[in-house]
Amino acid sequence: MKQTQHFLCLILACTFLTFSQRIAAQNPQRFTISGYVTDAETGEKLITATVYDNLTKQGSITNDYGFFSLTLKSGPVELVSSFSGYKPFQTRFVLNQDTTITLSLGIFALEEVEIVAEEEERIEQKTEMSTIDVPIQQIRKLPALLGEVDVIKAIQLMPGVKSGSEGTTGMYVRGGGPDQNLILLDGVPLYYVSHLGGFFSVFNADALSSVKLVKGGFPARYGGRLSSVLDIRMKEGNINKFEGEGSIGLISSKLSFQGPIIKGKTSFIVSGRRTYFDLFSRPISKAVSKGNTSFGYYFHDFNAKVNHTFSDKDRLYLSFYLGDDNLDLKEKYIAGKKGDANYSSNEFKNRIGWGNDLAALRWNHIWSPRLFSNLTATYSKYELGIRYDEKSEFMQNDTLRSSSSFFEYISGIRDWAAKLDFDFYPVPSHDIKFGINSTFHKFTPGSLGYRENSGSTQIDTTLKTKIHNTIETSLYIEDNFQIGRRFSANIGVHAVNYQVSEQSLFSIQPRASFRLQLTDKMSFKGSYVQMTQFIHLLTNSTVGLPIDLWVPATDKVPSQSSWQAAGGLATSLWEDQFEVSVEGYYKKMEGLIAFKEGTNFFLGGINEGTWENIVETGGQGEAYGAELLVQKKKGKTTGWIGYTLSWNFRQFDELNGGLKFPDRYDRRHDLSVVVSHAFNERISVAGTWVFGTGNAITLPSGNYATLENWDFWGNNNTGSFEPISISSALWGDFSARLYENGRNGFRMEPYHRLDLGVNLTKKTKWGERTWNFGIYNAYNRLNPFAYYIRNDYDSNTQTYTPKLKKLSLFPVIPSVSYSFKF
Repeated sequence: MKQTQHFLCLILACTFLTFSQRIAAQNPQRFTISGYVTDAETGEKLITATVYDNLTKQGSITNDYGFFSLTLKSGPVELVSSFSGYKPFQTRFVLNQDTTITLSLGIFALEEVEIVAEEEERIEQKTEMSTIDVPIQQIRKLPALLGEVDVIKAIQLMPGVKSGSEGTTGMYVRGGGPDQNLILLDGVPLYYVSHLGGFFSVFNADALSSVKLVKGGFPARYGGRLSSVLDIRMKEGNINKFEGEGSIGLISSKLSFQGPIIKGKTSFIVSGRRTYFDLFSRPISKAVSKGNTSFGYYFHDFNAKVNHTFSDKDRLYLSFYLGDDNLDLKEKYIAGKKGDANYSSNEFKNRIGWGNDLAALRWNHIWSPRLFSNLTATYSKYELGIRYDEKSEFMQNDTLRSSSSFFEYISGIRDWAAKLDFDFYPVPSHDIKFGINSTFHKFTPGSLGYRENSGSTQIDTTLKTKIHNTIETSLYIEDNFQIGRRFSANIGVHAVNYQVSEQSLFSIQPRASFRLQLTDKMSFKGSYVQMTQFIHLLTNSTVGLPIDLWVPATDKVPSQSSWQAAGGLATSLWEDQFEVSVEGYYKKMEGLIAFKEGTNFFLGGINEGTWENIVETGGQGEAYGAELLVQKKKGKTTGWIGYTLSWNFRQFDELNGGLKFPDRYDRRHDLSVVVSHAFNERISVAGTWVFGTGNAITLPSGNYATLENWDFWGNNNTGSFEPISISSALWGDFSARLYENGRNGFRMEPYHRLDLGVNLTKKTKWGERTWNFGIYNAYNRLNPFAYYIRNDYDSNTQTYTPKLKKLSLFPVIPSVSYSFKF
């Protein structure tokens, strides 16, 4: 029955597409205006810009490459194009043939920001819901930790998005986990998007042109994840002139350069960023340890993109991203002189490295004024490597002997993909997208190597989990259409075939969203989507370390799936100065996984030979709530207020006695207030204030004696220091000493923080420079990062009493950075 329904869906979609083509072909009095909307100064394509005919009241929106198509009756046309932050472009002409045109928009000067084109599409006019576009210029004005502007942390300030631990870049969207976010850079998935253990993201804002977050109502063109899509696009490069920009901060510096290779036809942009923490940490650690210890950490990013215009119909793009983190610790201890009887030497090296590589080659082609295509080939890699080396020399019976050993762990995932996407505009009331995508995944969940060489004794061991190769092929079609002036909808279907080993799975995922205009300034929106995810993330740590494992769905560990329904109101207020949206949602998830009680990958996964034996499967998730967003995008004062009221639960048959329990990031209340004000072209200020209910964590509520720890609470004279998150993750006997009152049954303290920033900008002969001064956690709130139990000694009773302690990470932190453009 289901196969029949799936077949009928595809037949109806193909029939509708053919019917739409016939309608367009049978009307000889209609002609099509098509082309691109660009930035007048740089030539950069503007995504989601509006193109509108004032006379017929019909319009179009540019796609991800700035292309638009608008079919109108022959006769006079009054065409207006608008985009947030730009002056509207207006032109008049008589339409008597298919016309190709480029609409170039100039950026507003500060005193002009109050001028707004009436034709700009307002929030209540858009069919899409649960979608937020965040301007890069607005992100760059926000105060940031150590002055490092971060796209992910700006997204965390939006309703429906919860952060992980203090200061980290984790994204938990509408009850989902970090693995359920599809994060795209120029259309290519990134699997790990954090630097410095999660405190900064891999995205260099200087290299980006647009950021869009989709939390629900997913169009059919997106697939592979359950909770969100973060679609980030890189700049194309200034096609008219050379320019550069950069900044120098407390922990990193960055530099971007762009310009034409062939003026008007070929442009490029290159951008790099690197920390220099290692340049200070290594000499300091050597000085403190008298040369025995060297500690270093750094990360770097490199973005590059080249695009070439062959003709009005053909464009070629080539983009790259390379990013790496390296953390190393070296220790060396020498006793005596070489050759002496008491001589010994010990050298230890520890290194953790992780990073992403990404490449994309895409070809845009305009087949006709109504049909646009994009053919893309991509490569993406994430790899983690951990290595420990030890070398020793010592004198034994007047003979110099040596020994060595090493431990190495490697995991990762690689993707090779090809996709073909089409945009078809049969009539102004229909915008049809369809395409095919095929991805080959190679999963390496873990390889553990160990070698020991001590005299005549040699041990050489390599333990590997099974490498999985999978192929994921998807087809989609969606139609964004309008009926009358008050109703519009986006209806589509996403079909996937997934192959792993000899198993083949098929999934049909219907998508639907609609907008009903209640009044001229208010609309009701609704959506329903089904999603399937054929990839899992095994999380080993709660403190942001990159030792998480990407693994595929298999016959033992099925895929994840979800459905989500949402509804809400959207309106513009006070002469369109404010956009207000209120949404409610309900999401049900199935096929979730988690580590079995008392184990993790290192305590069982390698020894078992496969990660599949140490996970609980068949988990269910339930998330629901309401979100409010009040946003001001125009004027000297901009910003938003976002509030989320939500519930988030998990249930596994073999965890927590089979009872439902709150997810770690089940936070009842989340509030963010973001304000930016420009006094003039030289001085601007910004501030953010956030408040959130504390995370739900598991803490022991009591203890009982065992043979191995009967005096754990009383006669233990060490005053042990044991962070709960680390102990419970590493030591299997921890539950034998303490018992818990339900999984995640304890709430951390509420979290709140105020950040402030000031930007001082000055025009110079060579360009522009800006000093940024910021304060992170301005009133020094000691927010909890983790809790631990410590035995405090009471001198009166001469006993130790267990006490719950709080570990805070970031006090008030000032920052300063210098940025420039030339």
